[in-house]
Amino acid sequence: MKRKIVDYIKLTDEVVRLLVQKFPDGYGDDDIVSFNNAKGEIIHAVEVKTDDTIYLVKISMNLAQKMEDHSDANEINLEEAHPAIDTDSLYNL
Repeated sequence: MKRKIVDYIKLTDEVVRLLVQKFPDGYGDDDIVSFNNAKGEIIHAVEVKTDDTIYLVKISMNLAQKMEDHSDANEINLEEAHPAIDTDSLYNL
């Protein structure tokens, strides 16, 4: 299985979707993986897997915002696909 370290800027829609599915309420301390990169810097990331790749997605405020934006977009799409029924108009029949 391939392992990739990615920043939020380079996330595909598929990886963002998987992150939102895995962490619908956000990620906690227990979900964070810490390691040193080649420069000796400590990197904090969360892990998400596809069939052939393990992604370590670097944590940042921008990642949290990107996940939230993705969730909000999906809620809007669901509302458009399944509009609420106006129950008041049912009583006027």
